[in-house]
Amino acid sequence: MNIDPISDFLTRVRNAVKAGHRVVEIPASKVKKEITKILFDQGYILSYKFEDDNGPQGFIKIALKYDKLTKDPVIKKIERISKPGLRKYTSSSDLPRILNGLGIAIVSTSHGVMTGKQAQAQNVGGEVLCYVY
Repeated sequence: MNIDPISDFLTRVRNAVKAGHRVVEIPASKVKKEITKILFDQGYILSYKFEDDNGPQGFIKIALKYDKLTKDPVIKKIERISKPGLRKYTSSSDLPRILNGLGIAIVSTSHGVMTGKQAQAQNVGGEVLCYVY
């Protein structure tokens, strides 16, 4: 039984990056799919594919991105902020800047899952899910 599926998602990605894997497979959910789309749009992963043929919820296959010359991973740190035991909510004016604008905060709002910059532009706050840089 998995108590926090978003933490499981982030941990699987973090472990795959540290181990130098090219692809990681994760059980799917709507929130995980949205986080995956954001990571792709922001350039943190190479590609992704949703596979719905395996069981009721399906899987997400994520191709991780590495630097061509140094072979360093693009994702340096991926960190869960709001946890089931302590939720972290913030207004649109108080959304954090990650590494002075070089990283992103992924926020779950009433308008869906989006980056902190998009949430500020739409003037909505919400639950800060994670930081990526």
